[in-house]
Amino acid sequence: MLIFDDVFSWQGWGGKFNLASGRCHLRIFDLSKHERENLAMLKPFVVVVSDLPYDGPSIKRVTVKSCASHIATSVVKEFNLDPQRMVFIEYYPETTYGLNKEHTIAEKYELVEFTWHGQKALHPAWKPLAPPLLETLKEIMTQTQTIQNPDQG
Repeated sequence: MLIFDDVFSWQGWGGKFNLASGRCHLRIFDLSKHERENLAMLKPFVVVVSDLPYDGPSIKRVTVKSCASHIATSVVKEFNLDPQRMVFIEYYPETTYGLNKEHTIAEKYELVEFTWHGQKALHPAWKPLAPPLLETLKEIMTQTQTIQNPDQG
């Protein structure tokens, strides 16, 4: 079940300079409330973050990859999630480029694992997402997109 789907802003650090503050697309799913209720999950909360389109100067761009630990810490705090029961995933949708859009970069899901010190995420490590969770995530993301955008599909 989708419990959050919106733009998420996080505060940076550095006082009035507010370094590394940013925004991303955040989706939080609670898989314990998914159709497969008979499936017990150790980590039922799936947090999916994606970069938002950005057309400003690249020097000011803050990506989800560059701030993964800070975003995970902020999400745990703001949504009162247990980090030991959460899976954190970076999602990159399919993109095309070239003069005639002849090149394609396939969509990508990356699992980010952290070392947690209390409620603070440290030392991110990126890994490919395992097929069982990948298939479930693609299914529920497709279902929520259909609900969010009934004319597309």
